[in-house]
Amino acid sequence: MLDLKHLKTIHALQEAGSLTRAADQLHVTQSALSHQIRDLEDWFGVQLFVRKSRPLRFTPAGERLLNTAKSVLPELVAAEHALFALGRGQRGRLHMAIECHSCYLWLIPAVNSYRPAWPDVELDFVGHWHLDALPALARGELDLVVTADPVPMDGVVYEPLFRFEILLAIAPSHTLAKATRIAAEDLATETLITYPVDPDRLDVFRNFFWPARVEPARVRTADMTMMIVQLVASQRGVAALPSWALREYMDSGLLAARPLGKAGVWSDLYAAVRTDDRQAPYMSAFLASVRETSFNTLSGIRGVQL
Repeated sequence: MLDLKHLKTIHALQEAGSLTRAADQLHVTQSALSHQIRDLEDWFGVQLFVRKSRPLRFTPAGERLLNTAKSVLPELVAAEHALFALGRGQRGRLHMAIECHSCYLWLIPAVNSYRPAWPDVELDFVGHWHLDALPALARGELDLVVTADPVPMDGVVYEPLFRFEILLAIAPSHTLAKATRIAAEDLATETLITYPVDPDRLDVFRNFFWPARVEPARVRTADMTMMIVQLVASQRGVAALPSWALREYMDSGLLAARPLGKAGVWSDLYAAVRTDDRQAPYMSAFLASVRETSFNTLSGIRGVQL
C-alpha cells in the first residue's frame, strides 16, 4: 500500500542521487531504506529504479511515483505551515459586513493599514443587503460585522469602536441653516433622506423623532452617501448623517450641519465577532488597527461609554 513515507523516499532518492545519501537524508539506515523500497516494489510488482546505475535512473514506475511526490509533498508542507499559522493566530479569515453605510470612508484605510502586517489573513467585504448580518456571523458565514445596533446573541461579542454624533445635513441656503439646534418639530414638514434601512434601526427615529412623537413629512432613500449629499445640496430634503461623514462637505461649503435636539443625538459603533475568534491575534490586531485609524482620521468621535 502506498504511504506518505514512500513519496518522501522517492523524492529523497531523486535529490540525493544514491541510496546511501538518501538514507542519510531521511535519517534511516541504508538497510532499512532498501527493505522499504523492496517491499513497495513487491507490493505493486514493479521496479522503481535501475540498480547500480550511475547516476541513479528511475524506471517509468519510479518516474510516475516521483511526479506524484513532487505534486503532493509541497502541498503537504504548505498545509503544515498554514496549520501552524492558524494555531499561532497568524492566519485566518475576515469576511466582513458593514451595517453602517458611510463606514467605508474610514474602514478602507484601516484595512489598508492592517494588510501589510497580516498578509496571510483573508480579507473580504460581503454585501449585506440581502443578508441578515448578525445571524450570518453566528452561523460562521461572516467573521465581523460593523454595527450600531447590537443584539444579544449566543456566541457573539460586541467590541466597542467609537461614539459619534449624528448631525442634520442641510443645504447652506435652507431656512434651518439659521438655527443653532434642530428640534424634531422643525422637520415635520421636511423630506428626510436616509439609507434604505428600517426606521426602527435608525437612531434619528429612535432617539429623536419618536421620543418627540413627530415624524418627517416624507422619507426618501438613497443607497450611497454621495447621492444623499447631492440630494440635500439641491434642496430635495435633509439627512441625518455622522459628523465625520459630513466634514469634507461642510469644509467645502456644499452642506451645512446642525446638532439634533438639546443634547445632540449620539450613536455607538461596534464590531461584532464570534466569541471563539475574539482572542485570536489576527482579530485583536485588526480591532486595534480600526480604533487607531479611526481616532487618527475622524474628527469629533469619542470612546464608547460602557
